[in-house]
Amino acid sequence: MFKKIVSGAVCAAMAVSAGASTVPGASVAADTPDYAEALQKSLYFYECQQAGPLPEWNRVEWRADSTMIDEVKGGWYDAGDHVKFNLPMSYAASVMAWGLYQYPEGLEKCGEMTNYVNNLEFVMDYLADCDRGTEAVFQVGNGQIDHTWWGPVELYQYGMEDAGGSYAAAREILVASDGCSAVFGGMAAALAAGAASLEGRIDSAKIDSYIEHAENLFALADASKSDAVYNESDAMGFYRSSHFYDELFYAANWLYIATGDKAYLDKAESYIPNLDKELGSDEMKYTWELCWDDKLQGGILLYAQNTGDDFFVSRVEKHVNWLANTVTKVDGKLAYLDSWGCARYAETAGFVAAVAADTVLKDKATDSYVEFYENQINYVLGDNPTGQSYVVGYGDKPALNAHHRTAHSSWKNDLYIPENNRHILYGALVGGPNQDGSYEDDRNNYINNEVATDYNAGFTALLCKMVDKYGGKSDPSFPLKEAHDGPEFYVEALDKGISASGATVSFKVTNHSAWPARVQDNISFRYFMDLSEVISAGKSPEDVVIRCDRDQSAMYSGRGVASAEISGIKHYSGNIYYVEVNLPDGRAVMPVSEGMQQCEILIAFVYPDYGSGWNAENDFSNKEIIGKAGEADESGSVKGIVTKYIPVYVNGELYYGEEPDGTSADGNISGGDTHPQPTTTVKPPVTTTAPAGDITYGDANDDGIIDIADATSILQSIGNPDKYGLSETAEISADCYNPGSGVTAMDALAVQKLDAKVISSLPEISE
Repeated sequence: MFKKIVSGAVCAAMAVSAGASTVPGASVAADTPDYAEALQKSLYFYECQQAGPLPEWNRVEWRADSTMIDEVKGGWYDAGDHVKFNLPMSYAASVMAWGLYQYPEGLEKCGEMTNYVNNLEFVMDYLADCDRGTEAVFQVGNGQIDHTWWGPVELYQYGMEDAGGSYAAAREILVASDGCSAVFGGMAAALAAGAASLEGRIDSAKIDSYIEHAENLFALADASKSDAVYNESDAMGFYRSSHFYDELFYAANWLYIATGDKAYLDKAESYIPNLDKELGSDEMKYTWELCWDDKLQGGILLYAQNTGDDFFVSRVEKHVNWLANTVTKVDGKLAYLDSWGCARYAETAGFVAAVAADTVLKDKATDSYVEFYENQINYVLGDNPTGQSYVVGYGDKPALNAHHRTAHSSWKNDLYIPENNRHILYGALVGGPNQDGSYEDDRNNYINNEVATDYNAGFTALLCKMVDKYGGKSDPSFPLKEAHDGPEFYVEALDKGISASGATVSFKVTNHSAWPARVQDNISFRYFMDLSEVISAGKSPEDVVIRCDRDQSAMYSGRGVASAEISGIKHYSGNIYYVEVNLPDGRAVMPVSEGMQQCEILIAFVYPDYGSGWNAENDFSNKEIIGKAGEADESGSVKGIVTKYIPVYVNGELYYGEEPDGTSADGNISGGDTHPQPTTTVKPPVTTTAPAGDITYGDANDDGIIDIADATSILQSIGNPDKYGLSETAEISADCYNPGSGVTAMDALAVQKLDAKVISSLPEISE
């Protein structure tokens, strides 16, 4: 959800300056990890990220079509959020394509080629559709607006509207013809890499189309040589580009591979003087890694492959030596290049080392490189001192609470409710451990638990190497059907007053759907009564007065939502009768917020002629609610009683509960996988004070210290000011990037940079 946007160069300097570790990694565990399983699950994660109309082959039972108003449909949602950022998306697509291009045999043998091709083709189709000839779409969705609501993407429209936002504004597209060299170059690289890797695996006409779009996007990127438009757009608060010649160099190399046209190799050569140098030196940079914002090391490796140039082979060797022997390692194994999502950088570094060792460095001593890349993949799969797997749904002790809205599937627009994610986000690589090896499985700790398409890219590509080397077979029974955490639709009931003259009962129809989350029309319930006493008194059951004292659905009539339909007394069998309440329009109850996830219907059942003689104790539906007050939560609100004796129906079919004759349904709860409970290790936060006169710039939560919690407070206040508004003093302190410009995501970034010691004080003033 929250993205770190410090440039690659800054992060690299930060990682190395702390002092490098030369602790040798341990040998690969005797029990080789199941790389085929990990690969299968990593591809599944990409299916969890699919936007728009889902393809028939999508295997995720808790996903459905979403953001169908997008002008360019398809593609991947970036992370746990619902924006399609083309810069990291194209990076991820290109690296995945590279994995297939470099190691196809292992994919064929393990049984994952079809899934791999399907997922790659899906994202390539989206990137191709973003090309409009003289301009291109570089983002779909507004990040600032998107971050105001926390819930499953299938209900995005309703969640945004309930939070007071505009669905149309949230799904805006960003289009440009120039000033977007990095993102256009990245898109061109992805399409060219896709064409090269998918050649012979999909229709040749589509391959030609990918190349055509890649060439056009590359021409747009090369024509203006600027990121000015991109970096002034909404993208700047999430994926600001720090340079673009690396993307141009990377793309030109991929276009040469895809087309065989030497003009692209000549183009690549022309960019070399503009490639990044080591700080304070004329030496070409080698102390960072291939990532969404820096394609240099990928481009250097491709150029060395394409040309065999001894100088570039030596640059590859210097980079891989730096990775294997100099970079700080967590527990002597996992490369620690950055604190934010360290595992993503480590896995990509492992992939680069593997490709280098297998190609341009294959005639050199590569044992340390092999040890390095195997350590990267094995560590995140659980070969570490705590046995912690940093891949959701993999291993004996997997990560659980990934920072992901749809997997969490809150019904209250609340990151903390429910406690654990409701879905298993199989295959998602979380951020990873801290430098000391500690890890906290906490959804709100997005540094350790963020997931994103760029996180999984190098991981997936490296797994292509591992299945190529070690073999293995994917599981044909994957994925198993998930066990539900309870019925998706049910009623909470409360006895609001029962006497000899009748009964008043509160019924809260509840929609906690998550398989998938959805608007469900015609949710109904039945309240069963034994009217023997009414009949014995010589009165007719139809004489019982049914009075609706509250219909919450009627509040939404201005939106065109139909009110509840309340039947008269209906006969069931013998002296058993019931009243049925139906919500014909599912928009009356949706799992998007505290107010919308339940719809209360308050009904009074009154003895005929308002007399006495009512006996509620013999009524079937009162078995568990009569005389019960309900349980109060922390806020003092009384939670009703979920009882199976007030059964719920969907479209007239019994869904959950039990009828008087014993007919029952469990709400699809039974069967499927269960969720392991997380093991948490809490690390005390690092704090830094940075007073500036009477203002402690960066202190957005008024606790007198500046740390990552302040960055969170800033971003939350931007996303949902009603819920997370800053105090008057915090509003001033939070404006720590170019004070006077107002509180923006750049202020959160400034706090992060201070915390990481990239800058020494606040406020930060831009040049």
